[in-house]
Amino acid sequence: MAVQAIAKGVRMSPRKVAVVVALVRGRSVEEALTILEHTPRRSALPVIKAIASAKANADHNHGLKPATLQITEISVSPGPRLKRYRPAARGSALPFQRRTSHIRVVVDGEKREVRKPATKPVAKDEEAK
Repeated sequence: MAVQAIAKGVRMSPRKVAVVVALVRGRSVEEALTILEHTPRRSALPVIKAIASAKANADHNHGLKPATLQITEISVSPGPRLKRYRPAARGSALPFQRRTSHIRVVVDGEKREVRKPATKPVAKDEEAK
């Protein structure tokens, strides 16, 4: 069962985030986190957070084994742009845009076996009642 996590509105250009995302596409979650921790790019941090969130969702919400998780899909799409102006010569202003990104991570792995809660042994006194 595929489990996803989405980091929306990351204040970095999608082009810069996509470079880091390409490093970990198709790898295991543990391997991807190790690679990203040693990647000297500012955009590595939000990608780490998105992958860690997908890992936590898979473990806690869907009962998948954390050691078996693989990144099946990871993508970056452009988010809303913030329009800004920069002062220029002779009192004029030049427009520019601060770009944002959405990072989507999909992981999949083995299902953990479900343990049934242990039933209390019934005492002989209570059986007679």
